[in-house]
Amino acid sequence: MQFRVKSEIVRINFATPHALYGAVVNRFKSGQGFALATLNLDHLVKLSASKSFRDAYAKQDLVVADGNPIVWLSHLAGKPVSLMPGSELILPLAKLAAKEKIKVALVGSTSATLKKASVVLKKQIPDLEITISLAPSFGFDPKGLEADAILAKLKIFDTGLCFLALGAPKQEVFAAHGRTIAPHICFASIGAGLDFIAGHQTRAPKWVRKFAMEWLWRMLFSPLRLGPRYLRCILILPKLMADALRLRMTKARQ
Repeated sequence: MQFRVKSEIVRINFATPHALYGAVVNRFKSGQGFALATLNLDHLVKLSASKSFRDAYAKQDLVVADGNPIVWLSHLAGKPVSLMPGSELILPLAKLAAKEKIKVALVGSTSATLKKASVVLKKQIPDLEITISLAPSFGFDPKGLEADAILAKLKIFDTGLCFLALGAPKQEVFAAHGRTIAPHICFASIGAGLDFIAGHQTRAPKWVRKFAMEWLWRMLFSPLRLGPRYLRCILILPKLMADALRLRMTKARQ
């Protein structure tokens, strides 16, 4: 599945969890790093507005679908992909890391969140080795001196997998920067995933997620912050639907 943003193409290149986890294990075994991004409508809005974000996304090795609208658009285009939210990838990736004896780091959010998330992850995955947790300062520049210092620490602690909870676009920009500075490290951008695990933010109940209404549940609890964001997402849907239909027709003619 692909999306045209300005003059560039953004591709979801892993359609199923099985394919993603297989690629992750292969990278772990080979010592080859990666940058994992989870594409959603908010990302597409930000990508349209930011060349630096588009450049960072072009350096993401693994891209999956985060958000039901992305999945629905993939079906409309005749190129279906599975839903893989970043917050739901943390445990599976951590289990793979533990099995392959890959050392893990947590970067982002707050010190309190990282401490609690580490405890919860270790409780669920006793063999998981979390070697370092780092909460960047306010105003963190994902390509600045502090970013370089964090990458240096990750290398010192022999990090194999780094979960990034910096929010978009900082986490993806940091991951792209890290692929250059520390190409052996695997970076997984997971947004608020660690806050969910720590219990500092609450996800929508399962029944709400089942009906694909998590966005509405979240907006009701934070309308001033999320209302404008979701409006911008809604406004780009007509173009995305038209693009998806064109992809479907192109596929039918082939």
